[in-house]
Amino acid sequence: MGRKIYSVITATGKYIPTKTVKNSDFITNTFYESNGEKIDKDPTIIVDKFQEITTIAERKYVTDNMVTSDIAYEAAKDALLSSETNKETLDYLIVAHNFGDISTENRQLDIVPSLASRVKQKLGIENPNCIAYDITFGCPGWLQAIIQADYFIRSGDAKKIMVIGADVLSRIADPYDRDSMIYADGAGATILEGKESETPIGILTHSTRSDTLEYANMLYMGKSFNETKENSDHLYLKMNGRKLYMYALDKVPTAIKECLDKCNTHIKDIKKILIHQANGKMDEAILSRLYKLFDISILPENIMPMSISWLGNSSVATIPTLLDLIIKGQLNPHTIQKGDTMVFASVGAGMNINAMIYKN
Repeated sequence: MGRKIYSVITATGKYIPTKTVKNSDFITNTFYESNGEKIDKDPTIIVDKFQEITTIAERKYVTDNMVTSDIAYEAAKDALLSSETNKETLDYLIVAHNFGDISTENRQLDIVPSLASRVKQKLGIENPNCIAYDITFGCPGWLQAIIQADYFIRSGDAKKIMVIGADVLSRIADPYDRDSMIYADGAGATILEGKESETPIGILTHSTRSDTLEYANMLYMGKSFNETKENSDHLYLKMNGRKLYMYALDKVPTAIKECLDKCNTHIKDIKKILIHQANGKMDEAILSRLYKLFDISILPENIMPMSISWLGNSSVATIPTLLDLIIKGQLNPHTIQKGDTMVFASVGAGMNINAMIYKN
């Protein structure tokens, strides 16, 4: 086999917000149904049931002085410093997000200039050939940006690319909606580089699907469930949770298997599965169904690292943050060794699903 160019992860970084919000902080909330009716149930029961279903006990929020591009910059800076990468050697800087720079004072969508341009400016990158742009693809946005970066690298158009996933979901969450307890804030950054090798390394294969015809509106922006609330003209993130759960359970395992089949890799050869985390119980069910596709009923221990119980659902930041935690030895007992093959997978708004097989 001749030498080929492969996309290899050479650096990671993250920004985990400093504000911790526990489930107990929601006990004073008044929750409403989607039809505007008040839920006459003890909030403690609602919160306890929420944790039982999702496994989320707490989540992280940004402080009032920060917006999405700020935390994207912090994650980027961490990736550069931890690897001593020269920022001027980056060919692309791609930022995956979904809601722009929404601040506490201004809830209007702010995406001009692009968040990637803002991060490039904050980093002080002078190189005009470092192309900065954004991608919005729901929760799978970071992974889709990684897939785009892989194409740039394998084509020879680029040698080094930074991909950032950053979102501030706390500012688009309706406090009168029980689903608001799912959302969190965060940012993760990854640097990909082209490496020549005679044997496959780095990104082995990837795949993406968009099931828009039937499922496009499972996540949408809508008004507060409390119609009498001040500023009721504001829009908040809403979801059809049950339908989304069933969609993910049905489609994600098959999408991962198809990706594994593309590179002739068996699930037994996989050391870690890094999956987007919106619901801990849902991920466990997805994992079980994935292994059943290979006629395996007993799952290996520590195959799927989890951070949702204390970080919540930080959308595009989930997987890159998880990866950085493992690489830097901050998520015991999980480690990634040389030669390990991993699965990355995500599902989210669109509805979009993507998967990637990676050999360390």
